[in-house]
Amino acid sequence: MPQLSARTHLAGPTDIATYGRYEIEPRVGFTGRITADGEFTARPFRYHIYGGWFCPWSQRVAITRELAGLHDIVTMSYVDNTRDARGWAFRERYGPDPVNGFTLLRQAYDATVDDYAGHIAVPTLWDRFTTRVVSNEATGIGIDLATRFRHLAGNPVDTYPEHLRGPIDELDRWLRPAVNEGVGAAAREPGHARTALLDAFELLDARLSRSDFLVGGVLTEADIRLWVTLVRYDVGPNALRTINPGLHVYPHLWRYARRLYAVPAFRDTTEFAAFTRPGAIRPDWH
Repeated sequence: MPQLSARTHLAGPTDIATYGRYEIEPRVGFTGRITADGEFTARPFRYHIYGGWFCPWSQRVAITRELAGLHDIVTMSYVDNTRDARGWAFRERYGPDPVNGFTLLRQAYDATVDDYAGHIAVPTLWDRFTTRVVSNEATGIGIDLATRFRHLAGNPVDTYPEHLRGPIDELDRWLRPAVNEGVGAAAREPGHARTALLDAFELLDARLSRSDFLVGGVLTEADIRLWVTLVRYDVGPNALRTINPGLHVYPHLWRYARRLYAVPAFRDTTEFAAFTRPGAIRPDWH
């Protein structure tokens, strides 16, 4: 049998004219969890994450993976930054799918559910043992990476410590709608979403004037979840400064964001080109 080159496993260019736009409503389709004795257990090299450099939800998982010391235990690769109706694809920019040789991420979902018609999302957690999708729910994936593999990793950072889980989750119930999900609506027009976002920034700035981190004085999932929105703010939703003059008007929040950027797990999982709008001026993150 002739050997196939890596290029053989790359999708063609994004082609909206031929295939149309991707219009499936974003909904989580898989919510499997890694447990001590269930269907999906923590094993070295068992799992692979399909991510997107453009996606804040993917970056949350990528940062946690690095801090948890799982770089060589749970592998990760990236889809291309653009899509048509076929969904996310593997192209030359970030290379082929190293696990299955799929050209489209849809193939992972079709391998799990016959004639899958739901949302094709990143991040996607794939199980090599059962050859199926485990989850495309970012929060659950992140928590499992932070907590279930500690016996396999060397010197992991505990970003979801048991005694802080309540405060972390409570904060997320506020920050997720106001900041992570509200920032897009805040960019489109004045109104409730913009007011809620700017109020949240004010409260966060005050909170960070008294502490280096959001919860418990240590780096946790709460910081990761907020930061991926902050790093995109002035080159994405606020690129035209339609929301406010920029993140720098909140000095403690801006100091906090830049300090986290200096941490390799945050900096090395950031590719500004993947989410910076044309013509946007990038703030000095150094």
